[in-house]
Formats: sequence, C-alpha cells, structure tokens
Amino acid sequence: MLFRFEDVHKSYGGHDILCGVTCQVNPGEKIGLVGRNGAGKSTMLRLLCGLDQPDRGQIIRATNLSFGLLEQHPHFPPEVTVLEAALSVFSALQAMEREMRQLEHAMAEPGQGSDCLADLLERYSELQHRFEEQGGFTYPARTEEVLLGLGLTREDFSKPAVRLSGGQQGRLHLGMLLLRQPDLLLLDEPTNHLDLRAIEWLEEFLTNYAAAYLVISHDRFFLDRVTTRTIELDRGRTTSYTGGFTEYVAKRDALREIQQRHYEKQQEEIARQEEFIRRNIAGQKTKQAKSRRNLLARMERIEAATVDAPQGNFSMKHVPRSGEWVLTLEDLRVGYGGKAVAGPFNLVVRRGERLGIVGPNGAGKTTLLKTLLGILPPVTGTLRWGTGVKTAYYDQRLESLTLANSIFAELQSVNPSATEFELRSFLARFLFTGDDVFKPIRTLSGGERGRLALAKLIYSRSNVLILDEPTNHLDIPSCEALEMALVQYPGTCLIVSHDRYFLDNVATRLLWLEPGSSRDFDGSYSELWEIRQAEQREAARRAKAAETARPAAQPAETHAQAHTPSPAAPPAAPTGTSPGAKKKPRGKVRPVEAIESDIARAEADLATVSAAMATPEVATDPVRYSEFHQQYEKLTQRLEALYAEWELVAQASA
Repeated sequence: MLFRFEDVHKSYGGHDILCGVTCQVNPGEKIGLVGRNGAGKSTMLRLLCGLDQPDRGQIIRATNLSFGLLEQHPHFPPEVTVLEAALSVFSALQAMEREMRQLEHAMAEPGQGSDCLADLLERYSELQHRFEEQGGFTYPARTEEVLLGLGLTREDFSKPAVRLSGGQQGRLHLGMLLLRQPDLLLLDEPTNHLDLRAIEWLEEFLTNYAAAYLVISHDRFFLDRVTTRTIELDRGRTTSYTGGFTEYVAKRDALREIQQRHYEKQQEEIARQEEFIRRNIAGQKTKQAKSRRNLLARMERIEAATVDAPQGNFSMKHVPRSGEWVLTLEDLRVGYGGKAVAGPFNLVVRRGERLGIVGPNGAGKTTLLKTLLGILPPVTGTLRWGTGVKTAYYDQRLESLTLANSIFAELQSVNPSATEFELRSFLARFLFTGDDVFKPIRTLSGGERGRLALAKLIYSRSNVLILDEPTNHLDIPSCEALEMALVQYPGTCLIVSHDRYFLDNVATRLLWLEPGSSRDFDGSYSELWEIRQAEQREAARRAKAAETARPAAQPAETHAQAHTPSPAAPPAAPTGTSPGAKKKPRGKVRPVEAIESDIARAEADLATVSAAMATPEVATDPVRYSEFHQQYEKLTQRLEALYAEWELVAQASA
C-alpha cells in the first residue's frame, strides 16, 4: 500500500467537498482520477501531500513515501538555466561526481603513501560503484531526452528558467518530476501545455514508467492510453473501476442502470408498505402496521443513480444550406511576410464534412485557419469558398469576446434586433440564467467564457464552423455535449484540436500537419495513430538493422580510424608558424577523396543514429538511449577529426 483514505471529510466555507472518501492506491498502479470541475479532485491531491488537513477521517501513508506533485505555477531561482534546473534533480549524483574528480586529483599527486593511496582507491571504487548503480553515467542523456520529448529545444537549455513562458515552465517542471521518479507521481492536467507530439511522448514514457501515478486530466484519449484503473469522485465519494476512461464509462453507466432499477424497486416497495401503514395504523392490524413502520425506519435506503447535470444545449440544427463544394485549396502555402510555414495544400472540402486539422506546435495549423478566414494572405496558391458559405470562427484565445460587455450584451451584439426573451432563452441553453446574464465577461472563468464564445458562434446561424481548440476550456461533460451537437450539425466544420478523443468522435476526415509536409487522411484519429505507430516502429527497425550491419559492411572504417587524428589531441601547428600559415600533416597522407568518402559515411551513420534516438522505443528506454547517445558522441568526435584531417590535407595541397 502507498496510501489509503479512510472516511475522509473536507469542507470549505460550509460547502462539503469530500463526504466520506475511502480509497487505496498500491505500488505500481496507474490511476486516473475523474470527476466534474469542482468535485474535489485537486483537494484530494492537496490532502494526500499534507498541504491541507481533513476535517474528519484519516490518511494513512506508507513509511517514507515520496511524492511528486505537478504544480500549476512552478518557481525557479532567477539565475538557474533550464538545463541546470533539470539536472538539479540529480544533486546527489552530481555531489558524487565532484568527489570522484577530487579523488582523481588526489591520487595523481606525487608523494602519496601506499596506505593513503589504498584508502583513496577504496573510496573511489565505492563511489564509482554507487554512481553507476544509480544511473550516474546516463543521467545527462536522460535529462536531455525528457526535456526534448516534452517540447523544449536545445536552444532553451541555456536560457534562464524564469524567462520561459508559463507553458514552457510547466513542461520543465513536469520533466523534473519525471526525472526524479518518486514513489508516487501526482499529475494534475499534465497535458495542458503540451502539443500533440509531446503528449504522445509523455504517453509512451508513462506506459513504461515503473512507479505509481495518479492523473487528473480532461484528455480522455490520454487517460485511455496511460491508466489501468479509474477512481471517480462524485458527490463527495469515490468509486473505483478497473480500466481506462472508456472502460470506466461503460462500467459506470451499467452500474448506474442497475442502481436505478434497485432504487425504483425499493421505492415501489416503500410506497406499498406506507399505503398499508396508512390504511391499518388505527385499525385491527395496527400491530402489523407499527411493525412495518419500524422496519421502514430501519431500512437502508438506496440512493437514486446519479444523473449528470446538463452541461448546455449546443444544438445547431437550423442553418442555411451551402453549395456542395464548400472549400477548394490549390497549391496553397500559408505563412507570414511572404515566408511559407505550411503547405502546399491541395484538397476539396464538401458540405457536411468535419475536417480535423492536427499536428505539433509550429506546423502551421492556426496560420492555415487565419489564411482561410482572410486574416492572412496566401503565400502562394489559391483558396476558394463555395456558394452560400457563411463562416463563424471560434478562437482558442477567446479574443472575440469583449471583456467589458455583459454576457447578455455580448450575445446581443450578434443580433441587435433580437428580443430580450429570445436572448435569455438562448443563453439558458448554455447555463446562463437569471441575473447571471448581466455578469461582466471579465469576471467569468475560462470554462464560462468558452461556453459564451460557443453560444455566439451557434447563434450566428453559420453553415461553416472554423474551430480552433474548442475543447480547451471545457470539462468532460461539456465536451461530450459539444461532440453530440457537432455530430448532429448539418453544416461543415474545420476543427483544429489536440483532443484526440474529441476528434475520434467528431471528425470524418483528418489533415495531419508536420513542419514542411501534410497528409490528407480519410478516417479516424485512432486509425491514423495506429498507422503512424507502425511507421515509427518500421523506422526504428531499419535504423537498428543499419546499425547492426554497419561494422560488417564497412570494414574500411577501421583503416580510416587508424589514420584519423585523435579528437582529444588535434594536430598542432609547427613551432613558429602563425595560425593562418599552411600546415603539413604528419605521418602518412591520405587522398582527399578517401577522407571525403569517410566523412560521407560518418554523416550517414550519424543521421541513422539520430533518427533512432528520436523513436519512442529508444527515447523511452534509458539503457538503449544511452547506448545510442554514446555512438552519437563517438561519431560526432570522429567527424570533427575527419574534418580536421581534410582541412590539413587540403591546405597542404593548395
């Protein structure tokens, strides 16, 4: 057991959050914690870490249990770089490393007595064994792999951590937690600041993660990929289900149906007994009536099954009809200032299609949308909207909302001639009722602003919806309501989203963007994901095959290496020559063509190793990654030596 909640209660300001939570988590378990916004999920994490205390009940923790809590607003010292912050996780290994260097210097000093030298060697041997056992020779490579996997770049490594954006700081903090490897990882919305590529990398990492973790996330596809058990927090209590999110939903709905049948059957029995008591309490059967009344008082009542509260009515059925050909792109390239960042695109979108646009950050997804909307001009090529098309745009930053407006005034701006009754009725479908409709937008939460932006979009009666990350500000029930509405929508949708579960349920077609390329795929995200996984496995297989075959296929490399100057001791200029003077290579001089051939082979090998290091199979395996990283370093050093040799020979023959 890692921890156990025993009948835990917690209230804030008279509002009950946890009402008798009892649950247990064991070593190695991969758990998703789900529930509505405000259900108390983050409260459970705070209680578990000791940041808050329960009002009643107890929390039992394993001895010396170590936590890793993902904070929403991490803090870093002003002078620490990104790489230094990440490496600080290994402070114990770094201390060992420093002591080993000191011992090396001490052993190299002349005049050491044999006894003293023996003590130094013994201490050094002990440190070296511990250092290797705890991953001392691989931690720098592992650190770089995690930071790169989460979307930070090598250029970011030397930047002060405090100068990163909020999203980048979140990635850095997440990376530090993953590297620390505590007994229990507590991840509250870990995918919030990650693009699709980084999310997929994190999924692979967690799938192979040995220790336990507890994940809170609105990303249902992510939960399906990384969890094997789901704890639902509902009305202050928890229920545990085996399986990921999809399996949990099926089991939960089945249990609710059974519970509702038992509830209704008990209610029928209660009604029958109460009717008997009412008719006989003062008659000849008064003893029987009193006995039944006592039985009813002692009866353990079954609660009615939970019925999810409405999360808004996003119905979009009544829109004008457009032509069959909604959008045509011909050799379209998009970008800024005449420089293309994505394309060329050649595709036709037909009426009723729901095109999902996916890919990593920087691939040009939002740039493509802004070009379609006329905000940016095409770099090259053409785009044509069809006849009868009326577009509406949902901006993920919600910049279309005027913060000074009230909710009512914001919707009224779409149709100033609408009556108050019509506007209020429409807003009620999005859970804005009573005096709440006069709240200033600036006081709304992210989820409320997202619902209002969707209300404006739907009220516009447009037949083409252009949606940029529409689920970013919605909880899971609201996402499900939007999915249902879009599936029933008779118009056309262009949707940029990293919510893969949402795309699976909504998109009828996908446009996958990568920097410099795109892929039009007629199918679901899950189908495309399986194809991409197979492609990555094949790339890794080819890289491994090439690496295995390389020494046998290229015996000339040994000869080349024998004539390659050592990178640690490059050829020195003859005494008395200036740096710009010609230098004569020492020893046997090889032809320039032979050196260039070796350089070409080394560059090809370096590209193969680099490609292998980027595959999930290698990137998530510290041992294999370290092996490839060592090959990468050796090849890099060899290339530097070959370049030096080539330069010497070229200068000598000039």
